[in-house]
Amino acid sequence: MDYLPVFADLTGRPVLVVGGGDIAARKIHLLRRSGAVIHVVTRQLCNELQELHQRQDIHWLATAFTEQQLDRVFLVIAATDDPGLNQRIYDAAEQRQKLVNVVDDQARCTFIFPSIVDRSPLVVAISSGGKAPVLARFWREKLEALLPSSLGNIARIAGQWRDRVKQQLPGVKQRRYYWERLFSGRFSALVAAGRITEAEQLAEQELHHRESPKGEIYLVGAGPGDPGLLTLRGLQVLQLADVVLYDHLVSEQVLDLCRRDADRICVGKRAGAHLVIQEETNQLLVSHALQGKRVVRLKGGDPFIFGRGGEELQVAAAAGIPFQVVPGITAASGATAYAGIPLTHREHSQSVLFITGHCRPGNELDWPSLARARQTLAIYMGAVNAATISSQLIAHGRDGTTPVAIISRGTRADQQIIKGTLAELESLAQQAPSPALLVIGEVVLLQDQLAWFQTSSSQLHEDPLLNPS
Repeated sequence: MDYLPVFADLTGRPVLVVGGGDIAARKIHLLRRSGAVIHVVTRQLCNELQELHQRQDIHWLATAFTEQQLDRVFLVIAATDDPGLNQRIYDAAEQRQKLVNVVDDQARCTFIFPSIVDRSPLVVAISSGGKAPVLARFWREKLEALLPSSLGNIARIAGQWRDRVKQQLPGVKQRRYYWERLFSGRFSALVAAGRITEAEQLAEQELHHRESPKGEIYLVGAGPGDPGLLTLRGLQVLQLADVVLYDHLVSEQVLDLCRRDADRICVGKRAGAHLVIQEETNQLLVSHALQGKRVVRLKGGDPFIFGRGGEELQVAAAAGIPFQVVPGITAASGATAYAGIPLTHREHSQSVLFITGHCRPGNELDWPSLARARQTLAIYMGAVNAATISSQLIAHGRDGTTPVAIISRGTRADQQIIKGTLAELESLAQQAPSPALLVIGEVVLLQDQLAWFQTSSSQLHEDPLLNPS
């Protein structure tokens, strides 16, 4: 972080603003809303500041800046068009260890003004650290539309009840569950409708709700890697989790969306190097849930497609633990879309088969069915067995010139695509980083025409809709 986000209490504190034009007026407007006592140094006040001065809402301290004016103020803002004067103000503030903001001069700011969504007492501040203020403003406007105006009243009522809730519910966990039940239920709707008395009655009822919270397991698909492909429900569940059990296919960007104080436990598996055996994962799920915790089992792609999610939920069901499933975008869908390879196409493929490249002994693949023409094969975890896959498909009738693609780390910034023919699959797989998805079929021929991600990924920094961070 270039700047630490801090909410400062300026109520009754003196702030010095050097400058009297429109830019100074905008900063003063914001400072007055925070309750600051504003001293202005300028040769001339603009009309807006002149009116504030006449109403004694600001103090016109002097017409010229002197360093001594900084001695008794909390922070200072330089809003003049004189670079030399701005430099003097900055140097004087630094010598006195005062917070200073030189407007439109990031190098001379020890604090900056963020874009603000004001639902006081709930305030959301967004900053790009001075790098892209228009981008910060763009997302502030988006949040303005998303956050209901009633949030201020909800926060205000919560503040009034906070001490009472602390006395009634001594445990931190109890209090968190209480507020989560309240904010996610009918209470918020009643406040939004202006039915404050009924909302407080409901808060009272919930306060005496003594039933111990039950643990629950959420099986969540993290998608193929790009955090933008995580579902909205998946994000909501990650924000509720007490414990997150995740595997190696989950990207760091998705993990960053978990609640900050959630326990994160890696139970990942890699071919030939299992970190945690399945039975231990099952036991972790059950033991944490039996402690009353919300447990998220976060799996790459979709947990019900070659993710062993069904097996894990069978264990939960046997232990009598309630569970929910949040589907995810599976790798075959996400990776091929980002690679520009449609899984079906009227002229090339009328069906698609999702296949695992790792089968239990005795559960061999139906090679004659898989070798049929005009169908797409999307093979998970198939790179290790590429030689067998290639030879068996060719032996059972699939043409050795059939186009193939290996998509490594699909949907991520370092996505790679290697293309060739079915006869070359073994050598191609040796070049492909993992995790990798094998795609076999004539639809691969469309990749050159439909590829979009590799081109646009270099422009993500220019498009806030594709890269909101």
